[in-house]
Amino acid sequence: MRLVNLRMHWKITLLSFGIVLFSLLIGSLILLGILFRVQERETGQRLLVTARTVAELPSVRQAVVRPDGWREIQPIAQRIRVINDVTYLVILNMDRVRLSHPDADKIGTRLNSPDAEPAFAEHTYSARTRGEMGQAVRVYVPIMNEQHEQIGVVMAGWLLPTIRDIILGQRQYIAVTLSLSLLFGVCGSLMLARNIKRQMFDLEPHEIARILRERTAAFHAMHEGVIAIDSNEKVTIFNERAKEIFGLQGELVGQPIREVLPDTRLPEVLRLRQPIYNQEVVIGGTLIWSNRIPIKLGEQTVGAVAIFQDRTEITRIAEELTGVRAFVDALRVQSHEYMNKLHTIAGLLQLGQPDKALGYVFDVKEQQEELSGFLSSRIRDQNVSGLLLSKIRRGKELGIRVTLDSRSSLRRFPRHLDHHDLVLLLGNLIENAFDAVLNAGKPDKDVFVSIEESDGMLSILVEDNGAGMDEETRSRMLEPGYSTKAAEGRGIGLHLVRQAVDKGGGELLCESSPGGGTAFTLTFPLEEGIER
Repeated sequence: MRLVNLRMHWKITLLSFGIVLFSLLIGSLILLGILFRVQERETGQRLLVTARTVAELPSVRQAVVRPDGWREIQPIAQRIRVINDVTYLVILNMDRVRLSHPDADKIGTRLNSPDAEPAFAEHTYSARTRGEMGQAVRVYVPIMNEQHEQIGVVMAGWLLPTIRDIILGQRQYIAVTLSLSLLFGVCGSLMLARNIKRQMFDLEPHEIARILRERTAAFHAMHEGVIAIDSNEKVTIFNERAKEIFGLQGELVGQPIREVLPDTRLPEVLRLRQPIYNQEVVIGGTLIWSNRIPIKLGEQTVGAVAIFQDRTEITRIAEELTGVRAFVDALRVQSHEYMNKLHTIAGLLQLGQPDKALGYVFDVKEQQEELSGFLSSRIRDQNVSGLLLSKIRRGKELGIRVTLDSRSSLRRFPRHLDHHDLVLLLGNLIENAFDAVLNAGKPDKDVFVSIEESDGMLSILVEDNGAGMDEETRSRMLEPGYSTKAAEGRGIGLHLVRQAVDKGGGELLCESSPGGGTAFTLTFPLEEGIER
């Protein structure tokens, strides 16, 4: 079976076992080298003691200077060699002639070894050399007479064992150590392989690679942007749609999210461990609709993910829906208003007063042109002007006098806000004002609306003379779902108003008292507004 076809469990086992075996081999070689050097050093010290002992013997000093001194020196040297377990013990006179040697045939021959030269100059030293009997450690000690004159040299040597000799000498210990090491290595490798396989959900590498490719392809194919980070706030997912939305390129996985996009608020979700759903947020100068969710593994939070859409797409869909609804409402109000006007004209004609009927037509035409001209010249956005026109007509239908401030003007929007936000703000505030004046039971029902640009600020005022609010209602009016009306689905309008105010960086001020009416004032900075 080829190694590539082995299952992950056996691959890890073989790899771990191979590493243990290789480490054991390297460690054994290092240990043998250390033992070899230690033994060499200890042998050199022992040889030095033996050679000095021989050099200090009076009999050796006396015999070394005689021509037939070898007869006396050879037995002494052999006896000391055997007692001290020395491979060879050679005594030389100053003519470098051997006076003793383990091989008797070498006695009387001359020593020709370059490493022995310093010894004939009164130097004591040790050397590692290859001699006639093999690799050996040699010690040279000069022989001095009583006048401190050199008369000879003692050379003691010990053959170094080979690696094979050391292994054979320690074969029992090596076998036991190797067996135990391999046993524990195999057991540890099996346990490690099982643990790793369990953490990988019993998946093979090719299965993990396939899942990763499928997941990556799925994330990049999504129409929504997806950004995910790990517990260290580093990017783990940044799909192609997210790059398109924020205008980013290149490989972003592995980079800190605060360096890529500092205002994603994903680190906040990671820290608080709480999801944030359906919220508009500005990231990298782009307004998006986002859900941000912590990623949990059991009880531990291991990351966070943001799934979002460019609000442009959502706005386009909302524009189609709200545009149809506004068109239907406008047609309904306009149809009802013109029906009343036609009834008035028909009644005047039936009463035989055609002049008054004609005058009434001119008055209505003049009022309509005056209001339409004012809105088209002062309110540059047709969506906002259409809303105001429909609310004024709706007020007439309900018996409410809606007054638009003559100083009103709208030429640009605050940063991050568009005509949808302004329609939402004005529509909810005016509808709340309608409800307030209708429930107050007063004969005069007035709603005042003002949109004013001055000193780099956009101010919106919606004021009514309705029933007003008590302290509890004022403190809770911005809570989602809170309403003083029993109808289901109410209590969301002012919450949406607050979200739009926060998005535009504005401020909301409410002045109200029971029976004294209510005034909502919204202010937004226009320093970076968009010209419309």
